[in-house]
Amino acid sequence: MPIMKVIEVLAQSDKSWEDAAQQALKEASKSVRNIRSLYIENMQAVVNDGRVDYRLDAKISFEVDAHRPAASSSRLGLRAVTSRR
Repeated sequence: MPIMKVIEVLAQSDKSWEDAAQQALKEASKSVRNIRSLYIENMQAVVNDGRVDYRLDAKISFEVDAHRPAASSSRLGLRAVTSRR
């Protein structure tokens, strides 16, 4: 049985909610493999200067590759943040 993970993403399009969903998948697929589903949690339209921006909040599920070592935060491009006092 595969292990699945879920991430939450926000996306926006000036064309449609469908395009916003496509953009969410396109951007997520740059760093996440094995995407299996997209669940739209919330949709919102914002009007700016007479133009509609379609926004959505979605959850993307993907299968974890059990045969691949876990990614370290440095390989993901993340860095630790420390506070100086």
